[in-house]
Amino acid sequence: MTMPQRSTAAYVRPAVPGPRPMARPIPAAAVARPVGPQHPAAVPVGRPVVPQPRAAVTFLTVAEVASMMRVSKMTVYRLVHAGELSAVRVGRSFRVPERAVQDYLRDAYTDIA
Repeated sequence: MTMPQRSTAAYVRPAVPGPRPMARPIPAAAVARPVGPQHPAAVPVGRPVVPQPRAAVTFLTVAEVASMMRVSKMTVYRLVHAGELSAVRVGRSFRVPERAVQDYLRDAYTDIA
């Protein structure tokens, strides 16, 4: 007795996708073409496309600030937490702008004599 043979054309494996259907062709009229300078799509909206150059900001670590000021790192942390020295939190550490250190030292300067 022979086993009935399955037709390979009718059998489709469930995990393997079949052939994809062909996409319809794009008509030539739908292809994008350049717009004139007076067209609303050519006019920039909002801020200018080219950003203005910014002044470079140098950030210092707490250890670098402490060595500049010749104090301990704990003193710098106290100044940051008290709000006397501005800083940015990056992850679990602080970064202090160099300008903030200069401003703090200038404002904290006292003339003796």
